[in-house]
Amino acid sequence: MLKQFVKQLTVSSMRKFSTSGQKNFRVAVCGACGGIGQPLSLLLKRNPLISELRLYDISRVPGVVADLAHVDTKVRVCGFMGPDEICGALECVDVVVVSAGAPRKPGMSRDDLFKINACTVKDITKAIVAKCPKALVAIITNPVNTCVPIAAEIMKNDGVYDPKRLFGVCTLDIVRARTFIGEVNGVDPKKVDISIIGGHSGVTIIPVLSQANPAFKGDQAAIEKMTKRIQEAGTEVVTAKAGVGSATLSMAYAAHRFTNSLLKGLKGEKNVMECSYVESSVTEASFFSTPLVLGKNGIDANCGLPKLSEYEKKLLEKAIPEIKKDVQKGIEFAKK
Repeated sequence: MLKQFVKQLTVSSMRKFSTSGQKNFRVAVCGACGGIGQPLSLLLKRNPLISELRLYDISRVPGVVADLAHVDTKVRVCGFMGPDEICGALECVDVVVVSAGAPRKPGMSRDDLFKINACTVKDITKAIVAKCPKALVAIITNPVNTCVPIAAEIMKNDGVYDPKRLFGVCTLDIVRARTFIGEVNGVDPKKVDISIIGGHSGVTIIPVLSQANPAFKGDQAAIEKMTKRIQEAGTEVVTAKAGVGSATLSMAYAAHRFTNSLLKGLKGEKNVMECSYVESSVTEASFFSTPLVLGKNGIDANCGLPKLSEYEKKLLEKAIPEIKKDVQKGIEFAKK
């Protein structure tokens, strides 16, 4: 009965929004019932820029939809469960957030994680190609450095790829950096401005501490210690959860921030900026995270590399080969 109700709600809302003037946007979360997807969906349910929130997963969807639908906001919640319903979830949406996949566990390498999650990203991307090729796509699924190139190759093969509309979400690294720097500097983390460039794993994460505002308080040893903590913060959470999860709440918070920025850009707000892992010609790596200006078509401008210290230049030299290997791995997988 509940599943039938969810489907009826979905059909009626799709009809309504497909025939009326739309001021706000439809957002789909793929992997909505997972550790990241549920808190992310709750945050999105409160977002005034969203008219309709589509929740897709392979199980548990009716319960999550019924629970979330009781939150007192105007955002409509629609549920879709299983491979047969993913196309309905993605029909005519404006933004797709991909959080589906397995979390990293203690002792699990990113290569192990890749084997599990690559197929998930591939299948979801095929549905995006079929049902919402003009949507802005934000990929959370790890390893981001490799999953984003997989999605790009699949879109290219079907002739719908627009590099301005595909994003790897690296915002968690910025959220962590702001928190850690705020603690050291004794300031509100929300007042910390810092760019993080490169990728979204290990040594590919490059915090540009030299340009932090307010300035980071610390000598070179403190800078290196802070850099390493930001790079390894994910492992810090995995270890603390003792084998029962990875960063979910902080990732959901970061993903909501990034999704909100995409929506602000779509709405036409000016000077909306985020760092994101996208196709890039800024460095030798064909995908790379730098500050971006977001707009109605996704990326309005790539701001390129910020000014780097000598230490940060060395970090960049170390990161580029790793990112290039990650990208090539994704391309090879997509071609199989």
